[in-house]
Order: sequence, then C-alpha cells, then structure tokens
Amino acid sequence: MLFDFGGTLDADGVHWSPRYYAAYRDAGGALEFAAFDPLFRASDEAVGRLPGVTALGFRATVDAQARLLLALLPDGDGIDPRAVAERFHGDAVATVRRNLPVLERLARRHRLGLVSNFTGNLKPCLDELGLARLFAAVSDSGVVGWAKPDRRIFEHALTTLAVPANRTWMVGDNVEADIGGAAALGMRTCWIAPPERAAPAGLVATARISRLADLERVLA
Repeated sequence: MLFDFGGTLDADGVHWSPRYYAAYRDAGGALEFAAFDPLFRASDEAVGRLPGVTALGFRATVDAQARLLLALLPDGDGIDPRAVAERFHGDAVATVRRNLPVLERLARRHRLGLVSNFTGNLKPCLDELGLARLFAAVSDSGVVGWAKPDRRIFEHALTTLAVPANRTWMVGDNVEADIGGAAALGMRTCWIAPPERAAPAGLVATARISRLADLERVLA
C-alpha cells in the first residue's frame, strides 16, 4: 500500500493551503482565499530552497513555512507566525496520532510505502511524528527527483517494496497527482476527501473515503 503524506496522513483529505489559510484567518488575516493560495504556493517553493531544508523535522518545516508565507502576504507584518504555525501543527499532529493505530494495523498485513511531493526532508518529518518505522519505502520528490503524477516516483516506491503495481493500492487526497498518477500504472486507488467535496469529472478512483480509518472497511 502506498500513501501520500500531506493532506492524507495529517488531515482528512484537506490540502496544506486551506489549512494554513484557516490558521492565518484565525490569527487576524483578511485576504480572500483566491488571493492567498498563489502566495502559499510560492512559500511552498521557497521552503524547498531553504539552506539545510533536508534536515528539518516537521515542526521546523511548519515554522519555516509560516514565516516565509507571512513575508509574502500583504498583511503578513501584523500577524504572528508562531500563532499560524501552532494552529497548523497542532491540528496536523492530532490527526497523525488519531491515524497511527490504523497505520499500525495496516502495517501488520501489508508492506507500506509513502509517495509524496515534498521538499527533501520527508524522512526527518516522519521520524519526528513517529511514523518512519511503519514505512518500508519513502519516495520524496525532493530526494528522488520526480514528482507525482510522474510514473517514475511511483515506480521508485514499487521497486523498493518489490511489489507489482497491480497488487498495490495508492491512497491520496490529490486527484490528479495521487489518483490519476497511480491509476495510470494499474494500481487500485483510494481518494480521501471531505464528504462535501465534489468528485471531479473523470475521477478514476477505485474507492472514496472521508477518513483514513475508513480504509480498513474498503479493504475488508
């Protein structure tokens, strides 16, 4: 079984951008999401260029992104980056802790891997969150050089696990990158998304869930 990381293991199918946006608004931000999102994406790219990023753990990554993001926002000077980071980090860690028993049960029956578009420091983040021991393969785009939906990043994980695509599930929150990319290789796919999110036209997921715990029901 392959999993995405951000939005899949640390949230119930909600990407990082709207979660940082919620933290920013709680801290007093006033931008509409349409204006916020492209600046968040720019902060994502900036994190990947930080010196020493490959050594950053999860909290340090969240703190760094909060600082970089607020520096880009027109009203960011008046917002405490620590408040934004604390809200995002607290919610993410609570979800990871809730999902940990599910992943532990799955790891007793399946070989698990992670395939993530990340910034080269996914392993330190997993170590900090107590997840690294569960995954026999970790394909971080910042390390391997390919990003989803490129088939090569999936094949990197499949080769490490020594399993064929047609005997593997991919679980993720991004329809194009996770679901479309894995389905193109013949994997079974499970889209995790909030119940209110409309399925896009052409969705090819084998199953849909709204919480990671629901995956066990799908597999049964």
